[in-house]
Amino acid sequence: MEDTPKSGRGSNSAQLRRYNERIVLQILRRAGEASKAELARAVQLTNAAIGAIIQNLIEEGLIVEAGKRHDGSRGQPATILRLAPRGAYSFGVRLDRTNMETVLMDFSGQLIARRLHDMILPAPEEAMEILKDDLEFLRQHLSKEDQSRITGIGLAQPFNLGAWLHELGLPQADFMKWEDFDLTDALEKATGLPVFSENDGTAAAVAELFYGLGRQNDNFVYLFLGPAIGGGLILKGDVVRGVSGNAGDVAMIPVPPSTLTTAPKARNSWDLLLTRASLVALARHMSPEDFPKLNRSDLQHAVETGDQKYTEWLEDCAEALALALRSAYALLDVPLVVLDGDLGGPFPETFRAALKKAVEKAAPEKRHSPDIEIGSFGHDAGAIGAASLPQFFNFSPRAAILTGGKDTGPAGAGSSEDRASFPARAARLGSHLATPNRST
Repeated sequence: MEDTPKSGRGSNSAQLRRYNERIVLQILRRAGEASKAELARAVQLTNAAIGAIIQNLIEEGLIVEAGKRHDGSRGQPATILRLAPRGAYSFGVRLDRTNMETVLMDFSGQLIARRLHDMILPAPEEAMEILKDDLEFLRQHLSKEDQSRITGIGLAQPFNLGAWLHELGLPQADFMKWEDFDLTDALEKATGLPVFSENDGTAAAVAELFYGLGRQNDNFVYLFLGPAIGGGLILKGDVVRGVSGNAGDVAMIPVPPSTLTTAPKARNSWDLLLTRASLVALARHMSPEDFPKLNRSDLQHAVETGDQKYTEWLEDCAEALALALRSAYALLDVPLVVLDGDLGGPFPETFRAALKKAVEKAAPEKRHSPDIEIGSFGHDAGAIGAASLPQFFNFSPRAAILTGGKDTGPAGAGSSEDRASFPARAARLGSHLATPNRST
C-alpha cells in the first residue's frame, strides 16, 4: 500500500512484477478462485514467474490456498487459490438524500458489519458526527492486527445533493449546505484514513462488475432504484465514468411528465426520469402530505401488501424507465440491463417483469430489446461499491505502476476529470474463469 516510487525511467522489473501481482488479484476477485496453471495462462507468464508471484502474495497475506481440485485427470490435483478475506479491509459510506449507511468489508467482498440511518440528510456537521461514530463502531469489529490492514474509506454519494429537490418533492432542509462542503476532505482529517469518492451509481456498478453478474458479462447498463435513480455503464469489462464522473446518470434523461396526480408539476413540456422513477416518487404518491416521514420499511410494507398506490406508481415508473432504456439501447447497443434497488421481497422480480413488458412494448419496428436481470446485492450494492473503492485503488493493476508514476486510483475519482478508469485488460482477464456456481 506504499506509494509507487517515481523513477522517471519507465517500467522496470519490480514495477512489472507489482503490476502482474495486481492482475492476479484482479482475476481472483472476478473468478472467485483459480489454479496456478489458470493464472499463468491468463497473465501469460511462465510457471516459474507465476509461482514467485503467488508465493509473494501468500506471504503478504493477500491470497490463500483453498484446497485441491480433483477433476479426474492425470497428475497431481491442482491447488486452488482465493483472495484471503483478512488480507485487507475497507469502510464504505453510502450517502443519499434520505439515508446514510456505513459498512465494513473484507478483502473477499463480504460485509462484516453495518450502520444504517433512514433519515432526511442532516446538515454536514451533524452528518459528520454520525459518520465518525459509525466508523469507530465498525472498527471495533476488528482486532488490533486487522485494523492495521484497513485500506481506507470509500464514499458513494450523488453529485449535487442540493439539486433536483423540486423534482424529488423534497424540502430544502439542509441540502444546500452540502454544495460547499467537502466531505472527502472532512473524513480524511477526522479519521486519518484516505478517502476515495465516487458517484453512487458508478460505485454500485463497480460492485456488480467485480462481485456479481459482471463476472460473466462485460457490457451492461446498471440501474439502482433508491430515493432517486442512479446508474452506471460497463463496457468491455471496464467502468465508464465520463469526463465529469457522471456517465450512466440516467436520472437526467428527459421523459414525458407523470400522469400521477401526486407528481410535482413539470417545469417544461417534459420532465426528468428521477421525477417518476424513484422511491421518493413512490412515497410521495402514497402520502403526498407527509411522505418525507415514510421510511424504507413503510415502502416495503406497501409492496408486500400490494397497496393500490404502489401498483399505480409501479406502472408509471416502468413506463418512464422503459422510454429511457430505449434511448440508452439505441445509443449504446448493450445486451444487458441490471436492476438493483433498496426494496426487497417480491419487488425486484415484479419490477423486472413490469419493466421488461414496458421496454418490449416501446420497441421500434425491427429492434430487439436488451435482457433485463436482477442485480446481485439489492440495497447493499451502493455500500459494497463504496467499500470496494479503497481496495481497487490499493490493489488494482493501474497503468501508472508500470511507469513509476502515481495516480489516485482507477475509481475514487469523484468529480475530478483527469483520473484513469479501470484497465479493461485486467478487468476482463478473469471473466472466462468465473462461472455462476463459483462464489467469492
